[in-house]
Amino acid sequence: MKFFTALVSLGLAAVAAAQSIAIGAPADGTSVSAGQSLTVQVERPDSLTGSTEVAIVISVAPCSSSNIESCPDPSGRLGSTLYSGSFDPEFPTSSPGSTANGYNGPQQNYTVIIPSNGLTSGNLALLSVVHLSLVGAGPYPLYEIKNVTLNIN
Repeated sequence: MKFFTALVSLGLAAVAAAQSIAIGAPADGTSVSAGQSLTVQVERPDSLTGSTEVAIVISVAPCSSSNIESCPDPSGRLGSTLYSGSFDPEFPTSSPGSTANGYNGPQQNYTVIIPSNGLTSGNLALLSVVHLSLVGAGPYPLYEIKNVTLNIN
């Protein structure tokens, strides 16, 4: 029975990893200015496991210094919402290897505006993407938060 439980847990972990998103752009440490538009590329690996995308939220929260430890925990505070809505990743239509980071799996780009209030030049900001999907035949909810830091000019 313990073996079966461990096997099921391992299987669910593998399915969840296959459905997990990544932030393809901007890269961690990208410099941005308040009022600037920014493309956020959200990637999701292709998978044979069925899933239903529910939504994503893209947000940015100011950090109190240029130190990553000064950034808020996104599970408790997201900051300013830059986008909330549907997530429908598709394979790129361009030639293989021609995307910004060479990723050719399902992805979706969002153009957002960095807010002009609350962000201090010389400090960091935390760009977060919250993802919710329903995975498998059950289904079970997959909730995750991915982050990159931005340097504020």
